[in-house]
Amino acid sequence: MPPFTPSHRGGSGPPLVCLHGFLDTWRSWELVLPRLERRHDVLALTLAGHAGGPQLAEPIGDDALAEAVERALDAAGVATAHFAGNSLGGYVALQLAARGRARSVVAFAPAGGWAPGDTSVRALLGWQRSLFAAAAEAAPYADAIAATSEGRRRATRALVTDPRHIPADLVAHLTRGVAACTAAVPLLEHGLEHGWPLDAAAIACPVRVVWGTEDALLAWPGAAARYREARLPHADWVLLDGVGHCPQLEVPLEAAELILGWTAG
Repeated sequence: MPPFTPSHRGGSGPPLVCLHGFLDTWRSWELVLPRLERRHDVLALTLAGHAGGPQLAEPIGDDALAEAVERALDAAGVATAHFAGNSLGGYVALQLAARGRARSVVAFAPAGGWAPGDTSVRALLGWQRSLFAAAAEAAPYADAIAATSEGRRRATRALVTDPRHIPADLVAHLTRGVAACTAAVPLLEHGLEHGWPLDAAAIACPVRVVWGTEDALLAWPGAAARYREARLPHADWVLLDGVGHCPQLEVPLEAAELILGWTAG
């Protein structure tokens, strides 16, 4: 099986950084990369503490993931870039925008949008902890699981509504990636204790937020409430009917066009 790697870079043009969701790797962007790389120098990163990514030091600070991305940007010679992020990666992209590193952001179902007092987040994080434990048991059998349509459906049911077009090797990789996320439990505990602070007033770049109406992890509209009402009410909001949590996996052509249409603005 191929090893986990910290990043992928390809294409030419203005820099575009892609950040994946919790428990994933940079390869969650694999299906959109060919299209994006026609117009951008694309840097897809694996977040710190995730499979193939840099180590995440403890104790974890609120900006730890964003700071690790900044170090990767500095090492790559990228001062500012367009950002596309999904879930946890969408939240980190918004953090980087607040830190002045973003030219624009397209956030697919960014984490951290629950209304204050919303107790559903605690249930979600508890479920993600059980998912991490289950993935550890499934990882040795990832190729066999991904070899059947039912196995692919079960392995991706939290991410997409229809996985039939996702290559089996990518499904197997993502399954193993969950199990290899060394920072899964510390990140979950930090989220429960500290939430997802964001200096939204410091975001000066254009922001587009994209949400699938069938998102099984961050359900629309509740998981977007704080962004819609307080943090990003003036963002460009796009709803994808019938789409799940990871549009870049489920509807890659449409996801790529939503990114390219925003970076060209």
